[in-house]
Amino acid sequence: MVRIAFVMDRVFRHFGLSGKSFIPLLISSGCGIPGIMASKTIEQDNDRRLTIMTATFIPCGAKLPVIAMMGGVIAGEVAGYQESSFIAPLMYFVGIVAVLVSAIILKKTKPFSGKPAPFVMELPQYHIPQVKTVLLHVWERLKGFIIKAGTILFLACVVMWFLGGFGFENGGFGLVEESGNSLLAVIGGFIAPLFAPLGLGDWRICTSLISGVMAKESVISTLEILFGGAVKDALTPVAAASLLVFSLLYTPCIAAIASIRRELGRKWAVGMVIWQCMIAWVAAFAVRWLMVLFMR
Repeated sequence: MVRIAFVMDRVFRHFGLSGKSFIPLLISSGCGIPGIMASKTIEQDNDRRLTIMTATFIPCGAKLPVIAMMGGVIAGEVAGYQESSFIAPLMYFVGIVAVLVSAIILKKTKPFSGKPAPFVMELPQYHIPQVKTVLLHVWERLKGFIIKAGTILFLACVVMWFLGGFGFENGGFGLVEESGNSLLAVIGGFIAPLFAPLGLGDWRICTSLISGVMAKESVISTLEILFGGAVKDALTPVAAASLLVFSLLYTPCIAAIASIRRELGRKWAVGMVIWQCMIAWVAAFAVRWLMVLFMR
């Protein structure tokens, strides 16, 4: 990877990034958290901040269920996904474009201005990986997933269950029979006007995006629960494409936000969330209306 970073340095400099940004971006395709942590190898603060601000645009493993489900709806072949095989590569391409466009825009602002630092990195000799080292790395990642599944994902499920099961009905607060009377519906309905121009004005879609802040996998599970397992019948291909693009580009999960706060501070973490939500909204809006025009 060090050698690839050296080769990519010449390309990335045209977009204001350092060749060392390649490694965090590549790692972020698995999970954004280690990708953010890998940015520590970048010495210059501006380059490191710029890398962290854009790294989570790359689709991580948690976004694959969203790509699979929405890709099936877009292709109209949910049963076997035969016609949606092009969706996943396309979404990775969209993520890369979002990284490069964001880097160009942010580089023109004062906090990120300046030329990337010269590329200086040791090129280690090639070695065959040791079995012990590989097993240790596998265990670290497996342990991280178990902790995430047992804490963040579990907490997200509990919170969404409470908000979706309780609300105001028949003049009082308690368990509701109709999901439209739940607290989740109230929250979703409040933010629905923001998503109406994207074709995502349904409160159920909005609440699935809220749950996605806890963990990106929750977007699909929340949709399945709220639509009663009939997501493919509830979404049109245009709405599915808009939802897919927005889900891939908007704020990363809360664990990644915490990592950004730890690396850069609260101000930068909040700024990153706002920036990525803006990019996601604009991209989803463009995708929606392009599809509307071409599908006429």
